[in-house]
Amino acid sequence: MSVVHQLSVGWLLDHLSFINKGGYQVCPSCEYPVPSASDVAPVSSTPAKEDLVASSIVATTYSTGTSVEKTEATLKTKYVFREEFFHVFKPHIVSASQEMSQQESSDAGPKNGKDNGNETEQHKGAKNSDGDSIASARKKRKRKYSAFNQGELDALEYHAKIRGLILEGTRCLIQEGLKSCFLHPVSEKQSSIKNLVTGHVGCALAELCEMAKDFPSINENDHRPAQIIDEETSITEQDLLSCVTENNTDYAKIIHLMGQKYLVPPKSRFLLSDISCLQPLLNYENKYDVIVIDPPWQNKSVKRSNRYSHLSSWQIKQIPIPELAAPNCLVVTWVTNRQKHLRFVKDELYPHWSVKTLAEWHWVKITKSGEFVFPLESSHKKPYEVLVLGKVQRSVDLPLRKSDMEVLPIPEHKLIVSVPCILHSHKPPLTEILTEYIKPDAECLELFARYLQPGWTSWGNEVLKFQHIDYFIALQNEN
Repeated sequence: MSVVHQLSVGWLLDHLSFINKGGYQVCPSCEYPVPSASDVAPVSSTPAKEDLVASSIVATTYSTGTSVEKTEATLKTKYVFREEFFHVFKPHIVSASQEMSQQESSDAGPKNGKDNGNETEQHKGAKNSDGDSIASARKKRKRKYSAFNQGELDALEYHAKIRGLILEGTRCLIQEGLKSCFLHPVSEKQSSIKNLVTGHVGCALAELCEMAKDFPSINENDHRPAQIIDEETSITEQDLLSCVTENNTDYAKIIHLMGQKYLVPPKSRFLLSDISCLQPLLNYENKYDVIVIDPPWQNKSVKRSNRYSHLSSWQIKQIPIPELAAPNCLVVTWVTNRQKHLRFVKDELYPHWSVKTLAEWHWVKITKSGEFVFPLESSHKKPYEVLVLGKVQRSVDLPLRKSDMEVLPIPEHKLIVSVPCILHSHKPPLTEILTEYIKPDAECLELFARYLQPGWTSWGNEVLKFQHIDYFIALQNEN
Protein backbone atom coordinates (compact mmCIF):
# COMPACT_ATOMS: atom_id res chain seq x y z
CA MET A 1 0.00 0.00 0.00
CA SER A 2 1.23 3.48 -0.80
CA VAL A 3 -0.99 4.99 1.93
CA VAL A 4 1.09 4.79 5.12
CA HIS A 5 -1.34 6.68 7.38
CA GLN A 6 -4.83 8.05 6.82
CA LEU A 7 -6.37 10.69 9.09
CA SER A 8 -9.36 12.97 8.70
CA VAL A 9 -7.01 15.68 7.36
CA GLY A 10 -5.58 13.49 4.61
CA TRP A 11 -2.92 10.90 3.84
CA LEU A 12 0.76 10.25 4.41
CA LEU A 13 1.85 8.64 1.17
CA ASP A 14 4.75 6.37 0.21
CA HIS A 15 5.29 7.14 -3.47
CA LEU A 16 8.09 4.60 -3.92
CA SER A 17 6.00 1.79 -2.44
CA PHE A 18 3.27 2.40 -5.01
CA ILE A 19 5.69 2.11 -7.92
CA ASN A 20 7.21 -1.11 -6.59
CA LYS A 21 3.97 -2.66 -5.36
CA GLY A 22 3.96 -6.21 -6.69
CA GLY A 23 7.31 -5.63 -8.39
CA TYR A 24 8.23 -6.20 -12.02
CA GLN A 25 9.03 -9.91 -11.96
CA VAL A 26 10.94 -10.96 -15.05
CA CYS A 27 10.01 -14.29 -16.60
CA PRO A 28 10.97 -14.20 -20.28
CA SER A 29 9.97 -17.31 -22.16
CA CYS A 30 12.76 -19.36 -23.67
CA GLU A 31 10.75 -19.40 -26.87
CA TYR A 32 10.79 -15.58 -27.07
CA PRO A 33 14.09 -14.37 -25.56
CA VAL A 34 14.81 -10.71 -24.83
CA PRO A 35 15.97 -9.11 -28.09
CA SER A 36 19.34 -7.45 -28.16
CA ALA A 37 19.98 -4.02 -29.68
CA SER A 38 21.45 -5.70 -32.75
CA ASP A 39 18.12 -7.44 -33.37
CA VAL A 40 16.29 -4.13 -33.80
CA ALA A 41 15.66 -3.12 -37.38
CA PRO A 42 15.73 0.55 -38.47
CA VAL A 43 12.55 1.97 -39.97
CA SER A 44 14.05 5.07 -41.55
CA SER A 45 17.18 5.71 -43.56
CA THR A 46 16.91 9.49 -43.54
CA PRO A 47 20.19 10.74 -41.99
CA ALA A 48 18.53 13.57 -40.07
CA LYS A 49 16.15 11.13 -38.42
CA GLU A 50 18.47 8.17 -37.98
CA ASP A 51 19.31 8.86 -34.38
CA LEU A 52 15.68 9.18 -33.33
CA VAL A 53 13.95 6.53 -35.42
CA ALA A 54 16.41 3.71 -34.97
CA SER A 55 14.27 0.72 -34.17
CA SER A 56 11.03 -1.13 -34.11
CA ILE A 57 9.42 -1.79 -30.73
CA VAL A 58 9.81 -5.38 -29.60
CA ALA A 59 7.78 -6.56 -26.62
CA THR A 60 8.94 -9.08 -24.02
CA THR A 61 6.77 -10.30 -21.15
CA TYR A 62 7.63 -9.81 -17.49
CA SER A 63 5.58 -11.36 -14.70
CA THR A 64 4.52 -9.33 -11.66
CA GLY A 65 3.46 -12.40 -9.70
CA THR A 66 4.71 -12.84 -6.13
CA SER A 67 5.79 -16.41 -6.73
CA VAL A 68 7.22 -17.96 -9.86
CA GLU A 69 7.73 -21.67 -10.43
CA LYS A 70 11.43 -22.40 -10.66
CA THR A 71 12.56 -24.03 -13.85
CA GLU A 72 16.00 -24.29 -15.39
CA ALA A 73 14.69 -22.54 -18.51
CA THR A 74 13.33 -19.45 -16.71
CA LEU A 75 15.32 -16.37 -15.81
CA LYS A 76 14.08 -14.72 -12.60
CA THR A 77 14.81 -11.02 -12.17
CA LYS A 78 12.76 -8.26 -10.58
CA TYR A 79 12.89 -4.59 -11.45
CA VAL A 80 12.45 -1.98 -8.71
CA PHE A 81 12.45 1.80 -8.98
CA ARG A 82 15.68 3.37 -7.72
CA GLU A 83 15.30 4.27 -4.05
CA GLU A 84 17.84 7.11 -4.28
CA PHE A 85 15.29 9.16 -6.23
CA PHE A 86 13.47 9.56 -2.90
CA HIS A 87 16.55 10.32 -0.78
CA VAL A 88 15.32 13.71 0.37
CA PHE A 89 17.03 14.04 3.74
CA LYS A 90 17.40 17.81 3.90
CA PRO A 91 15.16 20.74 2.92
CA HIS A 92 15.58 22.56 -0.40
CA ILE A 93 15.57 20.42 -3.51
CA VAL A 94 17.59 22.72 -5.73
CA SER A 95 20.68 22.62 -7.89
CA ALA A 96 24.05 22.93 -6.18
CA SER A 97 24.51 26.51 -7.42
CA GLN A 98 21.15 27.61 -6.01
CA GLU A 99 21.39 25.66 -2.77
CA MET A 100 24.14 27.82 -1.26
CA SER A 101 22.40 31.15 -1.89
CA GLN A 102 19.06 29.86 -0.61
CA GLN A 103 20.55 28.37 2.54
CA GLU A 104 22.15 31.72 3.37
CA SER A 105 18.76 33.47 3.33
CA SER A 106 16.65 30.61 4.68
CA ASP A 107 15.06 30.33 8.11
CA ALA A 108 13.94 26.73 7.62
CA GLY A 109 14.37 25.38 11.15
CA PRO A 110 17.33 24.53 13.41
CA LYS A 111 20.74 23.71 11.98
CA ASN A 112 23.63 21.79 13.54
CA GLY A 113 21.56 21.15 16.67
CA LYS A 114 20.96 24.86 17.26
CA ASP A 115 17.58 25.88 18.78
CA ASN A 116 16.71 22.26 19.57
CA GLY A 117 14.65 23.44 22.52
CA ASN A 118 12.45 25.63 20.34
CA GLU A 119 9.43 24.56 18.34
CA THR A 120 10.27 24.35 14.67
CA GLU A 121 8.04 25.88 12.05
CA GLN A 122 7.55 22.53 10.40
CA HIS A 123 6.07 20.84 13.46
CA LYS A 124 4.73 23.54 15.80
CA GLY A 125 3.88 26.53 13.67
CA ALA A 126 5.54 29.66 12.44
CA LYS A 127 6.22 32.46 14.89
CA ASN A 128 5.88 35.26 12.34
CA SER A 129 2.72 37.23 11.77
CA ASP A 130 1.51 37.93 8.25
CA GLY A 131 3.25 41.32 8.41
CA ASP A 132 6.53 39.64 9.38
CA SER A 133 6.08 37.16 6.50
CA ILE A 134 5.81 39.98 3.99
CA ALA A 135 8.85 41.74 5.44
CA SER A 136 10.81 38.46 5.39
CA ALA A 137 9.78 37.82 1.81
CA ARG A 138 11.00 41.25 0.78
CA LYS A 139 14.34 40.71 2.51
CA LYS A 140 14.94 37.28 0.97
CA ARG A 141 14.28 38.38 -2.57
CA LYS A 142 16.33 41.59 -2.15
CA ARG A 143 13.79 43.48 -4.16
CA LYS A 144 14.66 46.85 -5.65
CA TYR A 145 11.12 48.01 -5.12
CA SER A 146 9.30 48.00 -1.80
CA ALA A 147 5.84 47.15 -3.20
CA PHE A 148 4.62 43.74 -4.26
CA ASN A 149 2.91 43.33 -7.59
CA GLN A 150 -0.69 42.14 -7.72
CA GLY A 151 0.23 38.52 -8.37
CA GLU A 152 2.44 38.39 -5.29
CA LEU A 153 -0.20 40.07 -3.14
CA ASP A 154 -2.76 37.51 -4.34
CA ALA A 155 -0.34 34.69 -3.48
CA LEU A 156 0.22 36.08 0.02
CA GLU A 157 -3.52 36.38 0.58
CA TYR A 158 -4.11 32.79 -0.59
CA HIS A 159 -1.27 31.48 1.56
CA ALA A 160 -2.62 33.27 4.64
CA LYS A 161 -5.98 31.58 4.05
CA ILE A 162 -4.73 28.00 3.76
CA ARG A 163 -1.55 28.20 5.88
CA GLY A 164 -3.16 27.03 9.13
CA LEU A 165 -4.84 24.02 7.47
CA ILE A 166 -1.57 22.90 5.90
CA LEU A 167 0.51 23.48 9.03
CA GLU A 168 -1.77 21.66 11.47
CA GLY A 169 -2.76 18.84 9.11
CA THR A 170 0.83 18.16 8.08
CA ARG A 171 1.93 18.17 11.72
CA CYS A 172 -0.63 15.46 12.59
CA LEU A 173 0.40 13.23 9.69
CA ILE A 174 4.11 13.72 10.40
CA GLN A 175 3.57 12.72 14.04
CA GLU A 176 1.98 9.45 12.88
CA GLY A 177 4.86 8.88 10.47
CA LEU A 178 7.43 9.40 13.22
CA LYS A 179 5.57 7.06 15.59
CA SER A 180 5.55 4.28 13.00
CA CYS A 181 9.19 5.01 12.03
CA PHE A 182 8.22 5.60 8.41
CA LEU A 183 9.70 9.04 9.04
CA HIS A 184 12.76 9.30 11.26
CA PRO A 185 15.44 11.77 12.37
CA VAL A 186 18.24 12.07 9.86
CA SER A 187 21.45 10.25 10.79
CA GLU A 188 24.85 11.91 10.56
CA LYS A 189 25.66 9.82 7.50
CA GLN A 190 22.41 10.80 5.79
CA SER A 191 22.86 14.47 6.63
CA SER A 192 26.12 14.45 4.71
CA ILE A 193 24.42 13.14 1.55
CA LYS A 194 23.70 15.85 -0.97
CA ASN A 195 20.35 15.77 -2.68
CA LEU A 196 20.90 13.86 -5.90
CA VAL A 197 20.52 15.91 -9.05
CA THR A 198 20.07 13.81 -12.16
CA GLY A 199 20.33 14.63 -15.80
CA HIS A 200 17.91 13.51 -18.46
CA VAL A 201 17.91 9.83 -19.34
CA GLY A 202 18.80 9.33 -22.98
CA CYS A 203 15.37 9.30 -24.59
CA ALA A 204 13.76 11.58 -27.16
CA LEU A 205 10.03 10.94 -26.86
CA ALA A 206 8.93 14.53 -27.35
CA GLU A 207 11.16 14.83 -30.42
CA LEU A 208 9.64 11.65 -31.82
CA CYS A 209 6.14 13.10 -31.40
CA GLU A 210 7.24 16.20 -33.28
CA MET A 211 8.76 14.08 -36.05
CA ALA A 212 5.56 12.05 -36.30
CA LYS A 213 3.88 15.00 -37.97
CA ASP A 214 6.06 14.29 -41.02
CA PHE A 215 5.16 10.59 -41.14
CA PRO A 216 2.90 9.51 -44.03
CA SER A 217 -0.76 9.69 -43.03
CA ILE A 218 -2.47 6.40 -42.28
CA ASN A 219 -5.31 5.32 -44.53
CA GLU A 220 -8.69 5.55 -42.79
CA ASN A 221 -9.41 1.93 -43.70
CA ASP A 222 -6.22 0.79 -41.97
CA HIS A 223 -7.00 2.60 -38.72
CA ARG A 224 -6.98 0.56 -35.50
CA PRO A 225 -8.27 2.04 -32.23
CA ALA A 226 -5.79 -0.07 -30.21
CA GLN A 227 -2.94 -2.53 -30.52
CA ILE A 228 -1.99 -5.28 -28.08
CA ILE A 229 1.56 -5.97 -26.92
CA ASP A 230 2.40 -9.66 -26.85
CA GLU A 231 5.51 -11.82 -27.06
CA GLU A 232 5.45 -12.04 -30.84
CA THR A 233 4.56 -8.41 -31.59
CA SER A 234 6.88 -5.98 -33.32
CA ILE A 235 5.46 -2.45 -33.40
CA THR A 236 6.79 0.41 -35.48
CA GLU A 237 7.00 3.97 -34.18
CA GLN A 238 4.24 5.04 -36.57
CA ASP A 239 1.91 2.37 -35.15
CA LEU A 240 2.77 3.46 -31.62
CA LEU A 241 1.87 7.07 -32.35
CA SER A 242 -1.30 6.30 -34.29
CA CYS A 243 -3.30 4.31 -31.74
CA VAL A 244 -3.53 3.34 -28.07
CA THR A 245 -1.12 0.57 -27.02
CA GLU A 246 -2.42 -1.97 -24.50
CA ASN A 247 -0.84 -4.44 -22.12
CA ASN A 248 -3.90 -6.46 -21.08
CA THR A 249 -2.03 -9.23 -19.27
CA ASP A 250 -1.16 -9.70 -15.61
CA TYR A 251 2.49 -9.40 -16.61
CA ALA A 252 4.68 -6.37 -17.11
CA LYS A 253 6.39 -6.09 -20.48
CA ILE A 254 9.40 -4.33 -21.88
CA ILE A 255 9.48 -2.50 -25.19
CA HIS A 256 12.42 -1.30 -27.26
CA LEU A 257 11.98 2.17 -28.74
CA MET A 258 14.68 4.19 -30.52
CA GLY A 259 17.36 1.97 -28.99
CA GLN A 260 16.00 2.48 -25.46
CA LYS A 261 14.11 0.09 -23.15
CA TYR A 262 10.90 0.95 -21.30
CA LEU A 263 8.97 -1.11 -18.76
CA VAL A 264 5.20 -1.30 -19.27
CA PRO A 265 3.21 -2.34 -16.16
CA PRO A 266 0.37 -4.88 -16.36
CA LYS A 267 -3.18 -3.83 -17.24
CA SER A 268 -2.00 -0.48 -18.55
CA ARG A 269 -2.69 1.44 -21.75
CA PHE A 270 -0.98 4.46 -23.26
CA LEU A 271 -0.84 6.80 -26.23
CA LEU A 272 2.40 8.57 -27.09
CA SER A 273 1.57 11.82 -28.88
CA ASP A 274 1.40 15.58 -28.40
CA ILE A 275 -1.70 17.74 -28.05
CA SER A 276 -2.05 18.14 -31.82
CA CYS A 277 -2.50 14.36 -32.22
CA LEU A 278 -5.21 13.46 -29.70
CA GLN A 279 -7.53 11.86 -32.24
CA PRO A 280 -6.30 8.28 -31.55
CA LEU A 281 -7.38 8.71 -27.92
CA LEU A 282 -10.83 9.82 -29.06
CA ASN A 283 -10.99 6.94 -31.55
CA TYR A 284 -10.34 4.56 -28.64
CA GLU A 285 -13.92 5.40 -27.62
CA ASN A 286 -13.43 4.91 -23.89
CA LYS A 287 -15.32 7.12 -21.47
CA TYR A 288 -13.48 7.81 -18.23
CA ASP A 289 -14.80 8.12 -14.67
CA VAL A 290 -11.60 9.82 -13.48
CA ILE A 291 -9.40 12.20 -15.48
CA VAL A 292 -6.20 13.52 -13.88
CA ILE A 293 -4.51 16.41 -15.69
CA ASP A 294 -0.98 17.73 -15.10
CA PRO A 295 -0.69 20.54 -17.67
CA PRO A 296 2.72 21.99 -18.61
CA TRP A 297 1.88 25.42 -17.19
CA GLN A 298 3.65 28.44 -18.58
CA ASN A 299 5.98 30.08 -16.04
CA LYS A 300 9.37 31.74 -15.78
CA SER A 301 11.09 28.67 -14.34
CA VAL A 302 10.06 26.52 -17.31
CA LYS A 303 11.23 29.18 -19.75
CA ARG A 304 14.64 29.43 -18.04
CA SER A 305 15.24 25.69 -17.65
CA ASN A 306 13.82 24.71 -21.05
CA ARG A 307 12.84 21.37 -19.46
CA TYR A 308 9.72 20.97 -21.58
CA SER A 309 7.48 22.97 -23.85
CA HIS A 310 4.61 24.74 -22.13
CA LEU A 311 1.04 25.32 -23.27
CA SER A 312 -0.96 28.51 -23.24
CA SER A 313 -4.30 28.73 -21.46
CA TRP A 314 -6.03 28.69 -24.83
CA GLN A 315 -4.32 25.42 -25.80
CA ILE A 316 -5.25 23.77 -22.51
CA LYS A 317 -8.90 24.71 -23.10
CA GLN A 318 -8.81 22.74 -26.37
CA ILE A 319 -8.33 19.43 -24.53
CA PRO A 320 -11.55 17.51 -25.34
CA ILE A 321 -12.58 16.63 -21.78
CA PRO A 322 -16.33 16.50 -22.62
CA GLU A 323 -15.66 13.88 -25.29
CA LEU A 324 -13.47 11.78 -22.96
CA ALA A 325 -15.50 12.04 -19.75
CA ALA A 326 -18.20 9.64 -18.58
CA PRO A 327 -21.24 11.11 -16.82
CA ASN A 328 -20.31 12.47 -13.38
CA CYS A 329 -16.61 12.13 -14.22
CA LEU A 330 -14.20 13.30 -11.50
CA VAL A 331 -11.68 15.76 -12.96
CA VAL A 332 -8.47 16.47 -10.99
CA THR A 333 -6.09 19.18 -12.20
CA TRP A 334 -2.61 19.88 -10.82
CA VAL A 335 -2.01 23.63 -10.52
CA THR A 336 1.22 25.47 -9.81
CA ASN A 337 1.38 28.01 -6.97
CA ARG A 338 0.39 30.87 -9.20
CA GLN A 339 -2.96 32.49 -8.53
CA LYS A 340 -3.42 33.33 -12.19
CA HIS A 341 -3.47 29.61 -13.05
CA LEU A 342 -5.70 28.69 -10.11
CA ARG A 343 -8.28 31.33 -11.04
CA PHE A 344 -8.11 30.21 -14.68
CA VAL A 345 -8.91 26.59 -13.75
CA LYS A 346 -11.81 27.44 -11.44
CA ASP A 347 -13.32 30.42 -13.25
CA GLU A 348 -12.65 29.66 -16.91
CA LEU A 349 -11.33 26.17 -17.68
CA TYR A 350 -13.76 24.07 -15.64
CA PRO A 351 -16.86 26.05 -16.74
CA HIS A 352 -15.67 25.68 -20.35
CA TRP A 353 -15.66 21.89 -19.83
CA SER A 354 -18.96 21.92 -17.86
CA VAL A 355 -17.07 20.85 -14.75
CA LYS A 356 -18.26 22.07 -11.34
CA THR A 357 -15.43 22.84 -8.88
CA LEU A 358 -15.87 20.87 -5.65
CA ALA A 359 -12.62 21.06 -3.71
CA GLU A 360 -9.01 22.20 -3.43
CA TRP A 361 -6.56 19.66 -2.05
CA HIS A 362 -2.87 20.23 -1.39
CA TRP A 363 0.16 18.04 -1.93
CA VAL A 364 2.69 18.85 0.82
CA LYS A 365 6.31 17.88 0.19
CA ILE A 366 8.45 16.85 3.15
CA THR A 367 11.87 15.33 3.84
CA LYS A 368 12.37 11.87 5.32
CA SER A 369 12.66 13.49 8.76
CA GLY A 370 9.36 15.34 8.41
CA GLU A 371 10.53 18.85 7.51
CA PHE A 372 9.02 20.93 4.73
CA VAL A 373 11.24 20.83 1.64
CA PHE A 374 10.92 24.62 1.55
CA PRO A 375 10.06 26.90 4.46
CA LEU A 376 6.31 27.37 4.67
CA GLU A 377 6.77 31.15 4.62
CA SER A 378 9.25 31.13 1.74
CA SER A 379 8.56 33.78 -0.87
CA HIS A 380 10.56 31.85 -3.47
CA LYS A 381 8.84 28.46 -3.47
CA LYS A 382 6.17 26.87 -1.34
CA PRO A 383 6.37 23.29 -0.05
CA TYR A 384 2.92 22.52 -1.47
CA GLU A 385 1.05 22.29 -4.75
CA VAL A 386 -2.67 22.57 -5.43
CA LEU A 387 -5.10 20.03 -6.86
CA VAL A 388 -8.48 21.31 -8.04
CA LEU A 389 -11.20 18.64 -8.02
CA GLY A 390 -14.48 18.93 -9.86
CA LYS A 391 -17.15 16.80 -11.49
CA VAL A 392 -18.66 16.93 -14.93
CA GLN A 393 -22.16 18.32 -14.56
CA ARG A 394 -24.69 15.74 -15.58
CA SER A 395 -27.76 16.35 -17.70
CA VAL A 396 -30.93 17.07 -15.72
CA ASP A 397 -32.58 14.14 -17.49
CA LEU A 398 -29.81 11.67 -16.61
CA PRO A 399 -30.63 9.48 -13.57
CA LEU A 400 -27.99 8.95 -10.89
CA ARG A 401 -26.29 5.58 -11.29
CA LYS A 402 -26.29 3.19 -8.35
CA SER A 403 -22.50 2.98 -8.48
CA ASP A 404 -22.31 6.77 -8.06
CA MET A 405 -24.51 6.64 -4.97
CA GLU A 406 -22.16 4.16 -3.28
CA VAL A 407 -19.12 6.46 -3.23
CA LEU A 408 -18.32 9.17 -0.69
CA PRO A 409 -18.72 12.87 -1.57
CA ILE A 410 -15.53 14.77 -2.36
CA PRO A 411 -14.22 16.54 0.81
CA GLU A 412 -13.62 20.27 0.41
CA HIS A 413 -10.03 20.02 1.64
CA LYS A 414 -7.53 17.18 2.06
CA LEU A 415 -3.76 16.92 2.34
CA ILE A 416 -1.49 14.51 0.51
CA VAL A 417 1.82 14.50 2.41
CA SER A 418 4.80 12.66 0.96
CA VAL A 419 8.53 12.65 0.35
CA PRO A 420 8.73 13.84 -3.27
CA CYS A 421 10.62 12.17 -6.06
CA ILE A 422 13.55 14.36 -7.10
CA LEU A 423 12.82 13.71 -10.78
CA HIS A 424 11.11 16.78 -12.17
CA SER A 425 7.30 16.52 -12.41
CA HIS A 426 7.13 12.97 -11.04
CA LYS A 427 3.84 13.56 -9.23
CA PRO A 428 2.59 11.19 -6.50
CA PRO A 429 0.00 8.61 -7.63
CA LEU A 430 -3.63 9.30 -6.73
CA THR A 431 -4.92 5.76 -7.29
CA GLU A 432 -5.30 4.66 -3.67
CA ILE A 433 -6.39 7.96 -2.17
CA LEU A 434 -9.24 8.31 -4.67
CA THR A 435 -10.57 4.81 -3.94
CA GLU A 436 -13.28 6.00 -1.54
CA TYR A 437 -14.56 8.60 -3.98
CA ILE A 438 -14.87 6.56 -7.17
CA LYS A 439 -16.62 3.31 -8.08
CA PRO A 440 -14.52 0.10 -7.88
CA ASP A 441 -14.44 -0.49 -11.64
CA ALA A 442 -13.76 3.14 -12.56
CA GLU A 443 -12.00 3.85 -15.85
CA CYS A 444 -9.09 6.20 -15.14
CA LEU A 445 -7.15 8.46 -17.51
CA GLU A 446 -4.09 10.64 -16.91
CA LEU A 447 -3.30 13.44 -19.35
CA PHE A 448 0.25 14.80 -19.74
CA ALA A 449 1.46 11.68 -17.93
CA ARG A 450 5.16 10.89 -17.62
CA TYR A 451 4.79 7.41 -16.19
CA LEU A 452 2.29 4.54 -16.40
CA GLN A 453 0.05 3.05 -13.74
CA PRO A 454 -1.59 -0.41 -13.66
CA GLY A 455 -5.26 -0.11 -14.55
CA TRP A 456 -4.93 3.37 -16.05
CA THR A 457 -4.85 4.83 -19.55
CA SER A 458 -2.08 7.43 -19.93
CA TRP A 459 -1.41 10.03 -22.60
CA GLY A 460 1.39 12.51 -23.26
CA ASN A 461 4.38 13.25 -25.44
CA GLU A 462 6.63 11.85 -22.68
CA VAL A 463 4.23 9.21 -21.43
CA LEU A 464 7.02 6.58 -21.12
CA LYS A 465 9.65 8.94 -19.71
CA PHE A 466 9.89 7.52 -16.17
CA GLN A 467 9.33 3.97 -17.42
CA HIS A 468 12.83 4.06 -18.89
CA ILE A 469 14.74 1.04 -17.65
CA ASP A 470 17.60 3.21 -16.36
CA TYR A 471 15.29 4.47 -13.60
CA PHE A 472 15.00 0.89 -12.30
CA ILE A 473 17.39 -1.64 -10.76
CA ALA A 474 17.33 -5.31 -11.70
CA LEU A 475 17.43 -7.59 -8.65
CA GLN A 476 17.95 -11.33 -8.65
CA ASN A 477 14.87 -13.11 -7.34
CA GLU A 478 15.93 -15.79 -4.83
CA ASN A 479 12.42 -17.12 -4.16
